[in-house]
Amino acid sequence: MYPYLFKPILKQTIWGGEKIIPFKDLSEKLEKVGESWEISGVPGSESVVMNGADAGMTLSQLIREYKGDLVGYENYAHFHDKFPLLIKFIDAEQELSIQVHPDDEMAKQQHDSFGKTEMWYIVDAQEGSKINLGFSEEITPKEYKQRIHNHTIVDVLKKHEIKKGDVFFIPAGRIHSLGAGSFIAEIQQTSDITYRIYDFDRKDAEGNPRELHTNLAAEALDYNVLDDYQTHYEAEMNEPVELVACPYFTTSLYDVDEEITCDYTELDSFVIFICLEGSCRMIDNYENEVEIKSGQTVLFPATTMEVTIIPNGNVKMLETYA
Repeated sequence: MYPYLFKPILKQTIWGGEKIIPFKDLSEKLEKVGESWEISGVPGSESVVMNGADAGMTLSQLIREYKGDLVGYENYAHFHDKFPLLIKFIDAEQELSIQVHPDDEMAKQQHDSFGKTEMWYIVDAQEGSKINLGFSEEITPKEYKQRIHNHTIVDVLKKHEIKKGDVFFIPAGRIHSLGAGSFIAEIQQTSDITYRIYDFDRKDAEGNPRELHTNLAAEALDYNVLDDYQTHYEAEMNEPVELVACPYFTTSLYDVDEEITCDYTELDSFVIFICLEGSCRMIDNYENEVEIKSGQTVLFPATTMEVTIIPNGNVKMLETYA
């Protein structure tokens, strides 16, 4: 095994923009690309290896071939040939629907799936861009349904003006939506289950109102109100800065302008690096080498003991593992 690069899976959406293709330096001539699925084990949208001896293999084929050596033995025992994380870039030229995701228990009962806890790192944002995250005031499930009916649910959502580098953790059950002008990296559980609560009366490509999931969302929602929904951190050069540690993933930010080495001897998991800015060479303890630049994502197998990062100038990356 070696560091794996995967073919991006581009998703065109009614709210998508034009930032993903140039950010990833791709040659595709597509419009309204809302998402690039960087590493995905979701059936029907599975990542395919594009480098090295295993080029052409899907992610689930890799797991079946290498098992715990690829994903970590505890991960393999728990998830078998399902990859536990889904990594995306999202470009919202228009506002996304107000939505919520179920937790593991509800997702298992309703869909035989994992739930969806996720995090957002703001890669870029137009001036004045906002997200909705969490409730701004206490409401009851009954009031929630009334507000869906009279189109006033947005009035009780907490609005956050966003800027590059902001981080938001979104556990299953927390109401949210990306605003227009948001460009993010998203790390989440492997799940494609979204309960759409309100979609600003938009129509789909055939002119029909998009489906809402009012009752399922009412059951999934966490109605608690927090004082602050943002994840705060102190930036530091050439050191990992932990952003999120939850039962599903741990994510750190690396802002590097000199050679550093990451030690994974105590970690029983794959490690993913998502390049946000700049470029670097990465060399593992087996002397496998890969070069990545902004918009690219690389997966190091669980057998990796250390990774040396050699930046070309300055490089900014997210590191995540399960």
